[in-house]
Amino acid sequence: MIKLLKRFTNSSSSLATFFRFAGVGLTISIIDIALLYLLKEIDFFNIFFCRSISLSTSILMGYFLNRYFTFHYIEIGRALWHSIIRHFSVHALGGILNMLIFLISLPFLKKIFLETQFIELTFLFAIIFGGITGLTFNFFFSKKMVFDS
Repeated sequence: MIKLLKRFTNSSSSLATFFRFAGVGLTISIIDIALLYLLKEIDFFNIFFCRSISLSTSILMGYFLNRYFTFHYIEIGRALWHSIIRHFSVHALGGILNMLIFLISLPFLKKIFLETQFIELTFLFAIIFGGITGLTFNFFFSKKMVFDS
């Protein structure tokens, strides 16, 4: 089992790379969700501001995880700051898409969860929907524009 795991983490195949990218995406989603809920508890911040901070933090964490775990087999040969700028450029577009899906889905989810005792799940599901959309967009553009060889 350990041998298979090492093979997966060291593989440069597109499938293994996508699953590592998705794993990083799951990790930064947890960071995003935890930070959003933490900031939401501070009442003088509105949800858009809280989401902007949580998303920006998770994008930065995602860069380092993707550089040293997902795309470790690619030597990008550029300065760290230049690579981070490319990463934020791609992920800013993915983040805007993520945020739009998040904001669009909130009213629909509130209607669904309003009649139940699970109203707090509204934000969680909105983040998940936005995250899936952002993950797909970010993978394809990160591979070509950020971590290209």
